[in-house]
Amino acid sequence: MMKKTALSLVLIAMASTAQAACYADYKAKRDDPLKLHYGVIELSDDVCDDRKAARRQISDRLGANGWSLLKVQSIFDDRGLEERKESAGKFFLRF
Repeated sequence: MMKKTALSLVLIAMASTAQAACYADYKAKRDDPLKLHYGVIELSDDVCDDRKAARRQISDRLGANGWSLLKVQSIFDDRGLEERKESAGKFFLRF
């Protein structure tokens, strides 16, 4: 009985700390020559509910790779991930 109770407590603790993944789809550009792309990026949990912070995080990651963020299309959980995979192509979860 004690083992079952301990196991139950561990499972409950694990479930309460688990959070759904958070993603955004965006449009970006690179100049000289002009290149555009649509991509999907995973965000850290702390920016999922703050669109400005999410935009900063995406812009920083893209900027480190020579891209400029044009627009954050949407922020979504893993339920919207698969439907965007084909459209994002090589920019699916790249940055």
